[in-house]
Amino acid sequence: MPNNRDSWWSRPCGGREVLAIALPLFISTGTLSVMMFIDRMFLLWYSSDMLAAAMAGGMLYWTMICFPVGVAGYINTFVAQYFGAERPERIGAATWQGMWIGVYAAPLFLAAIPVAPYLFHWAGHDPQVIPHEIAYFQILCFGAPAAVIAAAQEALFTGRGVTRVVMVVDIAALLVNAVLDYIWIFGAWGFPEMGIQGAALATVVSGWFRVGVFAWLMHREPVRRAYSLATAWRVDRSLLRRILRYGGPNGFQFLVDAAGFAVMIMLVGRLGKVEMAATALAFNVNTLAFIPMLGVGIAASTLVGQQLTRGRPDLATRATWTALTFALAYTAVCGTFFLFTPDLFLLGHRAGADPQEFAQLRDVAVVLLRFVAAYCLFDAMQIIFAGAIKGAGDTWFVLLVSLVMSTIGVISCWLGLGLGLFWWWFVLTAWICALGLIFCLRFLRGPWRSMRVIDQVAKKSAPVKATN
Repeated sequence: MPNNRDSWWSRPCGGREVLAIALPLFISTGTLSVMMFIDRMFLLWYSSDMLAAAMAGGMLYWTMICFPVGVAGYINTFVAQYFGAERPERIGAATWQGMWIGVYAAPLFLAAIPVAPYLFHWAGHDPQVIPHEIAYFQILCFGAPAAVIAAAQEALFTGRGVTRVVMVVDIAALLVNAVLDYIWIFGAWGFPEMGIQGAALATVVSGWFRVGVFAWLMHREPVRRAYSLATAWRVDRSLLRRILRYGGPNGFQFLVDAAGFAVMIMLVGRLGKVEMAATALAFNVNTLAFIPMLGVGIAASTLVGQQLTRGRPDLATRATWTALTFALAYTAVCGTFFLFTPDLFLLGHRAGADPQEFAQLRDVAVVLLRFVAAYCLFDAMQIIFAGAIKGAGDTWFVLLVSLVMSTIGVISCWLGLGLGLFWWWFVLTAWICALGLIFCLRFLRGPWRSMRVIDQVAKKSAPVKATN
């Protein structure tokens, strides 16, 4: 039977092409969700106080690093557009600028260590939880530069569609983290029992492990030669300004979302330890649906960037809808399981936890997973559509929407604090559904089709092939 080039599966930017890029990224970002799932599960086995502390400490850490990570991660769009424009010599320079952002931000990350006790005491959480929150956050700060540097390194590969390399590196980092988690949390194999400090240390070590492996891959031939990595390592002020111009709003959007979410988490902590731990448990399960979708969003962003610089906005549109099809199918399955078989996802947490303590958390978490099931399809929409328009350069719109919605969410939670935990989750659900619809409408309107983030020059005649 002849191959039908017009079928949904075989056509350009159809199912086969999108899946070839998206599936490794789906698995790659999925390793992060598995890493977080294992980390939180071990901490619950150790103590529910540790689980609650990891939720608050982790959110504050992400709030601190998300701006530089968002800027460095936006290198993906520059790499994708330079690759589509057949300008490989600029790909290495863009990657190095993102790595320098991580280096320059390192002193700021370390300066946050002595500030942590004041922040967590201000939040008014349970006195038994606060010391664990502080310790977790302070240790994570030593891995913050690695998170930024690795985001830029990863973009060198994802922006060109070479996503299997990233998948392998992230799987290796997951294995390192999982093994070190068990050893250092529980004190196995002769190591001291460190609890939540061991979990944080495992995250730091696995983060620097990723940086080291990516650095080795970057300096192998022919990648180093093909993308001028050995000669383009210096700071390029003009290119860096351009990256900050478009990537800055992306970083600020990450910061606005994270800050709003962190404040909301702090407010939940005021409701009590059970509410905080149950929320952490529900979010830990939610990562299995949410984080893999980030990989599909990166794939959509990559294909949009490549096709726009090739003069094919029609293919960029098709790639986005194809990516959305995969994302909705996966999240629909996840939402169904969250709704009808929630205990399936709680088995691992139950295995090592105190039965009486877990029973109380389980009853609340099952209800919270119904909220997750309600918003997960809209979560997929906002990830894919936001990724697509950001792949073109429409980052200011995404920032503005995030700023408005985060402000509304925080104010609503603050005013309704006396209404209890379910009001908080209702606000979160409404927030995510609104984002999905707004970014969908922006995508349909189409101003992103004429946007570009790279400097425009004459296109070279020789085609560029992705080099592993």
